[in-house]
Amino acid sequence: MAFKPLHDRVLVRRVESEEKTSGGLIIPESAKEKPQQGEIVAVGDGARKDNGELIDMAVKAGDTVLFGKWSGTEITLDGEELLIMKESDILGVMG
Repeated sequence: MAFKPLHDRVLVRRVESEEKTSGGLIIPESAKEKPQQGEIVAVGDGARKDNGELIDMAVKAGDTVLFGKWSGTEITLDGEELLIMKESDILGVMG
């Protein structure tokens, strides 16, 4: 995939949600919510301060992150559904 986000944006692949509940009930497709967890595929170079100095990104490709329910813009690249969002839309990095 030849796509690099600009500035402080990241490209995220959603992590698939569980098919069953902890009690063993199977969740039908119509009842599933889109997951709010994903893996970072690519990152931009970072935002710039007013004086032009680059602010490094706090995340990197391969990080697993949590993001807000309505965060990002859905796109399709090479037949795969991905999200583009600003780094500030990411709530945290999973350890």
